[in-house]
Amino acid sequence: MSRKNSRKKLNVAVAGVTGAVGQEMLRVLEQRKFPVGQLLPLASRRSAGKRIRFKGKPVTVRELKKDSFAGIDIALFSAGGGISKQFAPAAADAGCVVVDNSSAFRMDKAVPLVVPEINPSDVAKHKGIIANPNCTTIVTLMALYPLHQVFGVKRIFAASYQAVSGSGAMGIVELDQQVKALTRGQKIKKSVYPHQIAFNALPHVDAFLDNGYTKEEMKMENEGRKIMHLPRFRASTTCVRIPVYRSHSIAVNAEFTKPVNLAAARRAIRRAPGIDLRDDVAKNIYPLALDIAGQDNCAVGRLRKDCALNNGLTFWVVGDQLLKGAALNAVQIAEQVAKL
Repeated sequence: MSRKNSRKKLNVAVAGVTGAVGQEMLRVLEQRKFPVGQLLPLASRRSAGKRIRFKGKPVTVRELKKDSFAGIDIALFSAGGGISKQFAPAAADAGCVVVDNSSAFRMDKAVPLVVPEINPSDVAKHKGIIANPNCTTIVTLMALYPLHQVFGVKRIFAASYQAVSGSGAMGIVELDQQVKALTRGQKIKKSVYPHQIAFNALPHVDAFLDNGYTKEEMKMENEGRKIMHLPRFRASTTCVRIPVYRSHSIAVNAEFTKPVNLAAARRAIRRAPGIDLRDDVAKNIYPLALDIAGQDNCAVGRLRKDCALNNGLTFWVVGDQLLKGAALNAVQIAEQVAKL
C-alpha cells in the first residue's frame, strides 16, 4: 500500500456502520485519534441516506456496493459473514486493507487472524484481508496468553457467560421486553432466542455441530490455535447466554506444561497489555460485567491453582465484547496496518 506511506491521513470505510459494532468502531476511531482523512460510512440500501456523526460533524451513510472502495485505504467490516464474503474481496481488489469482524475468513490460511497484544506481526502477512477473532476467544486469550508465555498452555476447559448484546440490538430488545412483560404478569414473546432469556441461562450460543458442540464453542480451540500459533492447543468450551446487557465473562480451567506459580502468574498478568488484574477476594474484588462494560481493557480475577488439573490455573476473565471483542480490536489492527 504505497499510497499509505506517502501521507499521514488514511481514508477509512466502515461497512455496517449503523449496527452496534459499527457505531462502536466510529467512537473508537475518534477516541484513539486514528488518522482518518475521509470517512466513508457504508450500510444496506435501507440505511443509505441516514446521517451519522463523526468528530462532531454529520456524515451521510452510503449504500454498500462492490465499487464503494476506490481511494479507500482501510475498510472495517461489521455487517455479517455473508456481506463480508460478498464485498470484502472487492474492497481488497480495490487496493484497501479489509479488517473483517465476521467469521467469514477467520480460518482461511491466507488470512491473518489477529489480536494485536498477541500476534501483531501477523498483520504484515495479509493479502488484503485481516480477520478479527471471535469476541469470546479474544477475551479469553487476553488472560490466557500472558500465562502461556510463562507456563506453556496445553489445554483449557471453559464456560462462557455471554451478554445478549452479542446477539445484536434485538437481543437487548428481547431481554428488555421479556423482563417488563414478566414483571407485569404478561406473556413473553420469543424471537431471538429459542427459550426465555429473562431470568434464565441458555447453554446455546450459535448453531449446533455434529460433535455436540456449537460453532461458537469450537471457535475457542480453532481460533486459539491460529492466534497463538499452537496447533496442539485444546479447548473444551460451553457457551451460555445470560440476561446481561453487555460484557462477556468466561470461567477458565487451564492446564500448562510447566509447574505453575501464583506469584509468577500475577506478575505475568500485571505486565501484559490490555488486561487488568482485579483479584482480592478478601474485599470481594473480582471482575464484573457491569464494571467492565464500556472499558477498553479486559480484567481477570479469581486466580488460583486448579485442584483437579496438574499444573493447572483457574481464573475468571471479563471483557466488553463490543469493544475489545470487536470494535477496539479491529481499530487496533488498523493501527498496525497504518504502521506498515
